[in-house]
Amino acid sequence: MSTLYVSPHPDAFPSLRALIAARYGEAGEGPGWGGAHPRICLLPRFEARKAVLVALKERGLFRGIEDNPMVVPLCNRSKDVVEPLLRPQWYVRCGEMAQAASAAVTRGDLRILPEAHQRTWHAWMDNIREWCISRQLWWGHRIPAYFVTVSDPAVPPGEDPDGRYWVSGRNEAEAREKAAKEFGVSPDKISLQQDEDVLDTWFSSGLFPLSILGWPNQSEDLSVFYPGTLLETGHDILFFWVARMVMLGLKLTGRLPFREVYLHAIVRDAHGRKMSKSLGNVIDPLDVIYGISLQGLHNQLLNSNLDPSEVEKAKEGQKADFPAGIPECGTDALRFGLCAYMSQGRDINLDVNRILGYRHFCNKLWNATKFALRGLGKGFVPSPTSQPGGHESLVDRWIRSRLTEAVRLSNQGFQAYDFPAVTTAQYSFWLYELCDVYLECLKPVLNGVDQVAAECARQTLYTCLDVGLRLLSPFMPFVTEELFQRLPRRMPQAPPSLCVTPYPEPSECSWKDPEAEAALELALSITRAERSLRADYNLTRIRPDCFLEVADEATGALASAVSGYVQALASAGVVAVLALGAPAPQGCAVALASDRCSIHLQLQGLVDPARELGKLQAKRVEAQRQAQRLRERRAASGYPVKVPLEVQEADEAKLQQTEAELRKVDEAIALFQKML
Repeated sequence: MSTLYVSPHPDAFPSLRALIAARYGEAGEGPGWGGAHPRICLLPRFEARKAVLVALKERGLFRGIEDNPMVVPLCNRSKDVVEPLLRPQWYVRCGEMAQAASAAVTRGDLRILPEAHQRTWHAWMDNIREWCISRQLWWGHRIPAYFVTVSDPAVPPGEDPDGRYWVSGRNEAEAREKAAKEFGVSPDKISLQQDEDVLDTWFSSGLFPLSILGWPNQSEDLSVFYPGTLLETGHDILFFWVARMVMLGLKLTGRLPFREVYLHAIVRDAHGRKMSKSLGNVIDPLDVIYGISLQGLHNQLLNSNLDPSEVEKAKEGQKADFPAGIPECGTDALRFGLCAYMSQGRDINLDVNRILGYRHFCNKLWNATKFALRGLGKGFVPSPTSQPGGHESLVDRWIRSRLTEAVRLSNQGFQAYDFPAVTTAQYSFWLYELCDVYLECLKPVLNGVDQVAAECARQTLYTCLDVGLRLLSPFMPFVTEELFQRLPRRMPQAPPSLCVTPYPEPSECSWKDPEAEAALELALSITRAERSLRADYNLTRIRPDCFLEVADEATGALASAVSGYVQALASAGVVAVLALGAPAPQGCAVALASDRCSIHLQLQGLVDPARELGKLQAKRVEAQRQAQRLRERRAASGYPVKVPLEVQEADEAKLQQTEAELRKVDEAIALFQKML
């Protein structure tokens, strides 16, 4: 584009001002461009530039035109060129207010989390400039400033830039009194014209903590609710909003509007891109909650104000990200997912599939609670307190200990605003400990003949449901409330709703039991090893017997204590602990459960040795071939220099994995050869 640069003020180039005066006459005092001649000022901008160019050429001051690549902003609707227009504006001096706001953070009176953003805070506050608070818009709070005209020959008429002819007031009457006092005339000689500009949005928003409580009037709400405790907002408006609220709050009341500021992350799409209508990657929370088809997403684009050329691009983006539309996930799953994503100081790359996973978690929660309620029975009456009765089994003690840990981690995470730690603790407790372990171990107990053990198990189960639902309620208020209403109450005067029930505290749940946790950890290790062996030999539908070989009597006693839980969790046949030094039966596959315990899984009579040998030998040949290729690749000349380090590390990991697989195949081949 060919451009001619002209100073925004003719006084910057005296020769240019003289040139304009010579061609068009002396500059007048009319409105416009710093005293330029009215004939120039009244021309349309592009015509004015042509006139200046002609004048430059006539006086021999023209030096030429150069092409300069540049971005020319265009109005999205009119397609006209958008350029700055110099207009008088209202400003606020912020130096003293900024110093006070910066000092509040330095002293610790105001806490900003994550703390990494404190550096940004001080950078803004320590280098602040005057704040332009006027905007030329049709909406907003109109600036309470009035231009004064005095009907008195002794007072000369004022100019717009002259601050003496401007007064401010809460209303026109107050402004009139100020003007009369300033010019020493009676109020009836004062005429006022309120400025048509409106206040900057952030100025109005900066008054939010005060204005909603009745300020400047000293209302009861203001005295009770100001200052607040915590502000939660996005880190991208730390300066625009948070800093303005702090500065205005300190200036107008002498007090901070809040004590803590928590800055959450910005939600982006699954690829880390900022959400944009033109990319078609904007995710409406309602669409995640209720679900929407791909055609429905396309229809939203057609009903938007996007340019037709951008609609097709956006459609392609939607097809790529949501080929089957967005599945219905529900409010609870979306809330839980966003909190699970929220690592401090990092943006959220929102993947709808992960939110869908939390909807499945809601389903698991629902089904587990319904199963537990059936296990409690219709006539179940919870004990008045959650304290154990003294006859709890090993697994009862273990689940109470894990519940204690979940409560501790949840409270600790909330205090540190570490929401992913809270959601992880609660997700793990419900899914991996309560559902996957405790409920499975409970089935034979509830169906057994020992009524004391069954009653202890029911009371423990009720405590887990009660405390677990209260833990989850801030993240999943709807499903937890629905399930909580189905639970019987400990006391008649108990709160009627989950939302007014106290949140679990560590002092309420103090059942940490390292001994029970160690015992169940052995049971879970044995279960994982047994499941792995069954998967290796494709015995998923068979319940083979397993034998536990232990290194000492203490481990043997512990293994015997948890053998029943292993049988329930692993769906095994007989689970027996071998005497010290006793050999395992013939035809068993072996795996390590821990450094003190090995598991022998009985395969004799359950598999065809000859058939399995054929499969294993073919597998061995393929593994050997793959290992040889990796060795030759790593031994090639120039490999350490030419191949990137991350590729070398990946090759080494693949080789180690292949060699481990070969050792495992060789052990299996030796086992089946003995069974022939």
